[in-house]
Amino acid sequence: MDKERQASLSRIIYYTFNDPSLMIMALTHRSFNAQHNERLEFLGDSVLSFLIADQLYFRFPRIDEGDLSRLRAQLVKESSLSGIATFIGLGDFIRLGEGELKSAGWRRPSILADTFEAMIGAIYLDGGIEATKAFVLRFFEKQLDEIDPKLIQKDPKTLLQELLQSQKSDLPSYTVVSIDGEAHSQTFTIECVIKKSNIKTQGVGNSRRIAEQEAASKAYQQMLEIT
Repeated sequence: MDKERQASLSRIIYYTFNDPSLMIMALTHRSFNAQHNERLEFLGDSVLSFLIADQLYFRFPRIDEGDLSRLRAQLVKESSLSGIATFIGLGDFIRLGEGELKSAGWRRPSILADTFEAMIGAIYLDGGIEATKAFVLRFFEKQLDEIDPKLIQKDPKTLLQELLQSQKSDLPSYTVVSIDGEAHSQTFTIECVIKKSNIKTQGVGNSRRIAEQEAASKAYQQMLEIT
């Protein structure tokens, strides 16, 4: 990655790395070479989760832990992160292997979201927590300001669990039916089972969490139809 492209991305993200190798690592998908960004993604995911939790805790002192968790989940979900990455054109800078290039991997939401988290991890290592906080708030300030606590959305798994608890029914079980694809591009199929109501549904997604949520959503709709 030449210095001109590094400078271009620095202008876009409003951050200049002291150690450019961290930027390059954050942009390197595992399909490109063995020195990829997955460890930085792991770190960035945790740092982002902490910074958003910190903001929510002090902005909404009357909201309980459950609703704070739901708000955080809404803000840091894959679609939100990939949306930010798309907005800033991060996909144009990701280093991908030949296979991912042919399949337009730079547009894939999972790759965009993971790279954005890796960039957060890289900035944390390069500039510390305050620099990372400034970076995160630049892209999340508007979303944080627009939160309406009265409109907190519960995810399908939570809705299903609360419905079953209200009926004093057993909680659902989630089982992995299959995992297909290469390690860097897997597709999960998850089955949700509610024995008492004889309900079985399946969800498919590029992560176990997404597949579980889809299966739970289908089960929740079926539960509503029979209650």
